[in-house]
Amino acid sequence: MDKSTYEKLGLKLDRSPNRYYLDSPLNLLVERAVALGYGKLTKHGALAVETGEYTGRCAKDRYVVKTDSTSDKVWWENNIHPMTTETFNKLKSKVIDYLNTDRDLYITERCVGADKKLNIGARLVTTHPQHALFSKYLFRHKLRPLGERDFTILHAPELQLDPSEFGTRSEVCVVTDFDQKITIICGTLYAGEIKKSMFSVMNYQLPSENVLPMHAGSSQLHNKEVSVFFGLSGTGKTTLSCDEGVDLIGDDEHGMSADGLFNFEGGCYAKTYKLSRASEPGIFSASSQFGSMLENVVITETTGEPDFFNKSLSENGRSSYPLDFIKDLESSSRGKLPSHIFFLTADAFGILPPVAKLTKEQAMFYFVLGYTAKVAGTEIGIKEPEATFSPCFGAPFMLRHPSVYANLLGDLLDKHGIKVWLINTGWTGGPYGVGQRFPLNITRQIIRTIQKNTLNLTPTETDPVFGFDVPQAVRNVPTSFLHPRDNWGDPEKYDVQSKELAMSFHNQMKEFGDFYDVNIKGAPLYNG
Repeated sequence: MDKSTYEKLGLKLDRSPNRYYLDSPLNLLVERAVALGYGKLTKHGALAVETGEYTGRCAKDRYVVKTDSTSDKVWWENNIHPMTTETFNKLKSKVIDYLNTDRDLYITERCVGADKKLNIGARLVTTHPQHALFSKYLFRHKLRPLGERDFTILHAPELQLDPSEFGTRSEVCVVTDFDQKITIICGTLYAGEIKKSMFSVMNYQLPSENVLPMHAGSSQLHNKEVSVFFGLSGTGKTTLSCDEGVDLIGDDEHGMSADGLFNFEGGCYAKTYKLSRASEPGIFSASSQFGSMLENVVITETTGEPDFFNKSLSENGRSSYPLDFIKDLESSSRGKLPSHIFFLTADAFGILPPVAKLTKEQAMFYFVLGYTAKVAGTEIGIKEPEATFSPCFGAPFMLRHPSVYANLLGDLLDKHGIKVWLINTGWTGGPYGVGQRFPLNITRQIIRTIQKNTLNLTPTETDPVFGFDVPQAVRNVPTSFLHPRDNWGDPEKYDVQSKELAMSFHNQMKEFGDFYDVNIKGAPLYNG
């Protein structure tokens, strides 16, 4: 530990009678969290914590300090608020003063990225032991001594800002200054903000190194063939990348270049709603042992068992744990270039087929589109299925324009023959409320068939509305599943709905102007 780094920030390391804990072992952090009343242990030894009002990311409270180095590079239209250096320094002073008050601090020194050249160091200074535990899992062991190129996260989750003092939208603020290499997080106990802040940093920096940062899971077969899974929350990204019979590289964040891919993280951050031993044995086991941390999961008072089917605290319940809690693991957190890339979408309208093969132009189009759908009950006011779009399947963390990432992807597809597939993990036989969700075993069978490279020569049929090629047979998958129109009670209603969905894709992509015009070959055939 280089104490001068912290002293230059103004942090007091001589805190008597309090103290700071540096890279403490997990048992000490768990014990401190329980002793301080921040959490309790489940029957199986997992640490269960609650995050209060904020049980997910505060997507509208993201800021980047606008300077000469960032003004022309950041995609400000992506709900990223600019902050002046003066305001940031004022905020930094307030947070430092808060951290220096009569309290213990927990410091971790980790890194992000399993690549000796491209990793960044991440120092976390927090008031809460459970967040230090989280950073030990989601970030990685240091690959080198930390220095000036690395980032410091000042984490004050219970410090609520006065918006009138700093010009913020609310009492919550997540802000990064790329010149000073400091991120400040205050006003929210949700641990996911910590990992996503450094993911955003990697998304900003890696394109300059000709590396594509990806909000995606990755795994490899025992023959070392790699698959990548893009998908928004609820589409199956973690479930499918952690599937049985494959070695997990990582479940959420990676970088990919001509040299292969590497995981950013040292752990997993899995959704727990409806988690069961039968459906996801690896994640269930990892979430049911000492050392794992459960966020906003109801614990049954009489038994101490987590109730993963109770969403009264949040539907976004989470489990965090280190990668080595997963039995089948690629220990290097690296892999070669993928043979297959999967774009996962949970189409709640019941329109898209369970599998479609994409051309390069279609892959770039659907990558920037980032489509899935919200269903009734997931958010206040959602009563019918609603299309939602998140460019690059991770817009909240993409600090540059989507075309930057899409062009990197297109270049890799051109040069390396990677196959791209659109996988619908959503509904069939009608929209949500009428049809049924594709059974997980059907999706798994489709993925496994593709990974065995047995679907490449299967006859396909071009979808008349969307233009992509749909395989006409998949082993052990009923043919009826492959033709969504035939599964609707009223095929003519399907025709109307499919054209409406296609038009929503066009309308969304028109917002990207030149990119849409250049990549129109990848758009749905139907255009009004």
